[in-house]
Amino acid sequence: MDGQHRALARTDDWYTIIDLVTQSVESPHSKRAYSRALIDFLDWYEAQGRPGLSKATVNAYREALLAAGKSRASINQALSAIRKLAAEAADNDLLPPTLAYGVERVKGVRQAGVRAGNWLTVEQAEQLVNTPVYRWQREEIPLLKALRDQALLAVMVGTGLRRAEAAVLAWEQIQQRDGRWAIIDLVGKRGRVRSVGLPSWVKAALDRWAAASGVTAGRVFRALNKDGQLAGRVKTKGGGHTDGNLTPQAVYNVVREHVLAAGYTNQKGEPSFAAHDLRRTAAALALKGGADLRQIQQMLGHASITTTERYLEPLRSLQVTAGDFIQIELAVADA
Repeated sequence: MDGQHRALARTDDWYTIIDLVTQSVESPHSKRAYSRALIDFLDWYEAQGRPGLSKATVNAYREALLAAGKSRASINQALSAIRKLAAEAADNDLLPPTLAYGVERVKGVRQAGVRAGNWLTVEQAEQLVNTPVYRWQREEIPLLKALRDQALLAVMVGTGLRRAEAAVLAWEQIQQRDGRWAIIDLVGKRGRVRSVGLPSWVKAALDRWAAASGVTAGRVFRALNKDGQLAGRVKTKGGGHTDGNLTPQAVYNVVREHVLAAGYTNQKGEPSFAAHDLRRTAAALALKGGADLRQIQQMLGHASITTTERYLEPLRSLQVTAGDFIQIELAVADA
């Protein structure tokens, strides 16, 4: 290794390279996830005495994550970020290409099976969608918030939108096509564009929110003040301002709030369902209702139907299991 790269391994501030990595991905969620993963890696790297960025170093970090009990998904995401770190460093003459190539060949952790995840039954979904209105009836929340949150939950359960997609949904995208209402030209992951039909009950929830808020142009979902009125420009915790539109994090918080209010919690009192589980619920309920895989693929915006099949595999595999073919008659112990 030449003098420049030896100095880099000992003294260069690798944190400055994180920007190169985050600039190489488009999704704001990926930018945040990669940034967190690289900061965690570099903290570990510092604690190890800056051994140099190499395949051996990254393999050691991989084993440290496994020993710490990190999930396979989070480990693989961290390794993906570190591979990009090495590639960007090499492209900017901060790391020898041979070392970068070695890092890029670090293997991820094999996923053992498919995680089942969570999805709601149709009864649970109906309860959750209506929870904001029930809470308004109990005078727990203002009416405008109840109608906004019901419309938001209805959109997520009825169309399978990601929370980032729901946050940027505009009234102009809600149009009539072929005699029915739909969300037109929705831009999803990696810029893929799709259109999604709106169930009549979802459109009804949106209409009630529009009538109450008086907003029928621009973003559908808006931030509200504590008194339940439209917020306009909103000061964020970081000191900046938003234009009063709901952010993906705010969507996450709305879902969490009503999941807790509906009583869907685990033994620790934490929410049993998160925002992404509503997307999984949309797919599960559509499948149970008779939709075919192609229809579900279109709704979710998956590039490949194989992705949709993997998404639904846990549900499909639990509908009829091998154990259902084992019939045992139990003796009854009468008291």
